[in-house]
Amino acid sequence: MTSFGNHVEKAFEKPVIRVKLLLACVLLLGSVSACARSAPEAPAQAAPAITDQPARTVSMAAASTQAQTIAVAGTTVGTTAGTTAAVPAQASAGDTAKAIFAGGCFWCMEPPYDKLPGVISTTSGYTAGRTVNPSYQQVSSGGTGHTEAVLVVYDPSKVSYSKLLEVFWRNIDPVAVNRQFCDVGDMYRSGIYPIGDEQQRLAQASKKALEESGRFPRGIATEIESASTFYPAEDYHQDYYVKNPTRYKFYRFNCGRDQRLRDVWE
Repeated sequence: MTSFGNHVEKAFEKPVIRVKLLLACVLLLGSVSACARSAPEAPAQAAPAITDQPARTVSMAAASTQAQTIAVAGTTVGTTAGTTAAVPAQASAGDTAKAIFAGGCFWCMEPPYDKLPGVISTTSGYTAGRTVNPSYQQVSSGGTGHTEAVLVVYDPSKVSYSKLLEVFWRNIDPVAVNRQFCDVGDMYRSGIYPIGDEQQRLAQASKKALEESGRFPRGIATEIESASTFYPAEDYHQDYYVKNPTRYKFYRFNCGRDQRLRDVWE
């Protein structure tokens, strides 16, 4: 792929868009590659935790700034003050089910699931760590053991868990250890966190199939661990790609995510 600098240099040769590019550069000044450094600062004071918060849906309906602790198949979905999203109170409610995946920066893992028919909602958050009710600053600084993840609520009559796994694999670099693309650290490690025996079986089978395919001789670094407490991230992280499309696209391009995905999967 042509480097970002070459793109800019060629673009500046065209007078028609020179001014637009200059303005865009001013707006994006200060943005850097890492997801952890591209996010806005957290509010000075976090909102108090409240119960009965609705799930954030794919339709991007406005959500309240509430938080709660709720059960997910014998584990819990924790509280992070100031979040916009939480999930229904049980692992499966009626015709819905849940799945948890970590694929590096959670901003980039929402879109592939949001556009998938049968997915009801996605929530960015933190999981598989030790710290209770972690903040974004704590997780991104390291030491909490958490990884950035997304919780997917879906209708199993319209989309299978196997399909969710397929989407997951195609959106990560499975050989990267404690990093994804330009984001480095165990808080960006990839992982699948099954809820229940059936998800565990399917997750392990999907990983084994990739290992036996011979496509990844270096081995697959993606961890598979039973789901533990999931903490929804702060409000400003939810739907980041919708709320901040220009910054999101700049980050994603500068991080080399799509180029690496093509190298790995095409």
